[in-house]
Amino acid sequence: MTIWNYITIGTALLLSILILIQTRGASLGAGLGGSGEINTVRRGSDKSLHQLTIILVLVFSASIIIGIVAAK
Repeated sequence: MTIWNYITIGTALLLSILILIQTRGASLGAGLGGSGEINTVRRGSDKSLHQLTIILVLVFSASIIIGIVAAK
């Protein structure tokens, strides 16, 4: 295994955890469109988790691409 494989696995695990931590509503009905709020603003730790998730998605995608190119 190369370093890119370890980076890909690590970021995949962290992404899974971060996605599960984030919440969108108080109940299942909110997730299915039953929420009264349409526009929400991310603040505080919710904003930080969202930004960290985006950064990890970029790292994950780059590690997959680099791993494919390096394998050839």
